[in-house]
Amino acid sequence: MVRVLGGAALAALMMTPVYAGGLERSSQSVGILFQQGTYAELSMGRVAPDVSGSHSAAVTPVLGTAGSGDMTGSYTTSSLGFKAALNDRIDLALILDSPIGADVKYKAGTGYIYGGSTASIDSTALTMLARYKLPSNFSIHGGLRFQRAEGKVALFNGYTMSTDTSSETGFVLGAAWEKPEIAARIALTYNSAITHKFNATENIAPVPTRFSTEIPQSLNLEFQTGIAADTLLFGSARWVEWSKTDITPAALFAASGRSLVDYKNDTITYTFGVGRKFNDSWAGAVTLGHEPSQGGFWGNLGPTDGFTSVGLAATYTHGNMKITGGARYVWIGDAKTEAAAPFPAGTTLGEFKDNSGVAFGFKVGYTF
Repeated sequence: MVRVLGGAALAALMMTPVYAGGLERSSQSVGILFQQGTYAELSMGRVAPDVSGSHSAAVTPVLGTAGSGDMTGSYTTSSLGFKAALNDRIDLALILDSPIGADVKYKAGTGYIYGGSTASIDSTALTMLARYKLPSNFSIHGGLRFQRAEGKVALFNGYTMSTDTSSETGFVLGAAWEKPEIAARIALTYNSAITHKFNATENIAPVPTRFSTEIPQSLNLEFQTGIAADTLLFGSARWVEWSKTDITPAALFAASGRSLVDYKNDTITYTFGVGRKFNDSWAGAVTLGHEPSQGGFWGNLGPTDGFTSVGLAATYTHGNMKITGGARYVWIGDAKTEAAAPFPAGTTLGEFKDNSGVAFGFKVGYTF
């Protein structure tokens, strides 16, 4: 049960990315460390959010009433992982993924003030992990994360900015406890903040500028346990200190006194699921996800506030190979955005309501 059902649960939990808070694109799970023997995996996911809002004449009399249309771009995520057991006590793993990202595409010609604005953030991270098994089913794990990131933006008012690629390093630390007889495991993992220093080209500055942005620290709690024959309960809780993230190009701040992107609150994302083994080849799982809404204003380049999701996944096992496919439907939280200069700070610009998204993914894993 552990191998077939545990793999299905892990894949269902992590394979289909959700429209999480901040710039989240990866849960930074360390679950690969607990696979048996030598193991490799490839996963891909496609996320298609639909987020739109409007401003009314009552809010912005000069602009009048206008809808934004869908201002989000669909995106694809992928990751590679490899794990090897050096001996009975030490495991090593490599993970290549894209931990953060953004795709903003306001439609032009809608009458909405941000019409035609675009923004993107791209990243790649290589995480090197090691796990050391202690007595009494305890273990410790840790490693380094090398992360590259870059971004660009073009706003409705003519402002443009693009960065070079910044490469920085962070670290990972954690501990776990297992009880293999009932497929039980609890793992707690800390991911350090990574501060990127960008050289930027802003069209309102005569020379290149420079600014720093912190990709925040996070804490992951992942768990699973057998609750009946061939049935597994699993889940995770992930806290991310997004209140520390601020994207403030120097020339833009000098001209407006405001950030391009900032977050007022941290986020906690919860996921729970139940997996069931049907036979030696097939297992399935259902998941529920939730990120509580925070309230207040959200940025015009990220007008969402929390989410709730439901997902289904199935895993087929043939010999040493496991193939998992899954999907999630996401109810994206309502959000209000704040008007930028020349409007006074605290002016409501847009209201984004009744939005949703879908996510699909697959994972192929092979044990050598």
